Amino acid sequence: MAKLTIYNMKKDAVGDIELNDSVFGASYNEPLIHQVVVAMHNNARQGTKSTLTRSEVRGHAKKPWRQKGTGRARQGSTKGPQWVGGGVVFAPKPRDFSQKINKKMRDAAFASAFSQKIAQNEVTILDKIELNEQKTKEVATMLDTFGLNKRTIIVTAENDPTVVRCANNIEKVTVAEAGLLNVCDVVENTNIVITVDAIKKIEEAYV
Repeated sequence: MAKLTIYNMKKDAVGDIELNDSVFGASYNEPLIHQVVVAMHNNARQGTKSTLTRSEVRGHAKKPWRQKGTGRARQGSTKGPQWVGGGVVFAPKPRDFSQKINKKMRDAAFASAFSQKIAQNEVTILDKIELNEQKTKEVATMLDTFGLNKRTIIVTAENDPTVVRCANNIEKVTVAEAGLLNVCDVVENTNIVITVDAIKKIEEAYV
């Protein structure tokens, strides 16, 4: 099992934690991660946009002027796409973008992506997140202490409105609870800051 250092918010080492290899020691499988991320993004699409083709726009197909002799370009209908108010070429129509991904694939992709983050030293484990003044500067100070200036996600064991509120105004920082963390959250953020309780909750869910 991999062993990582546990820090407090001042970057003082306060202990170690052994991670379960079945979740945090998985091999890197980029094709699987890509497949699952694309599927999840497609599943989030509504697919409701719709515009009218030339056969659906209001009007008629009467020839606006004669073919020759006017000096103007030949036209067959005012419903063509070159006319204002005309139909759209290859108009988008409502469709279902969803792709099926089974639980085994989703879990394997999550374990692979998170394990890669650990291998790249992009995961910071905290004993707890305690905000005394409940202000944004406390979270900002913590991130500066650890040198985290890229896109970062803070993972808590349960929904913590205080942490969400304090981190909400910091650019490129999001907050998620462990039970809702997915592979997209992992790969779309450079750094992960996670509490010990959140680690244990993830292990319980995936082991």
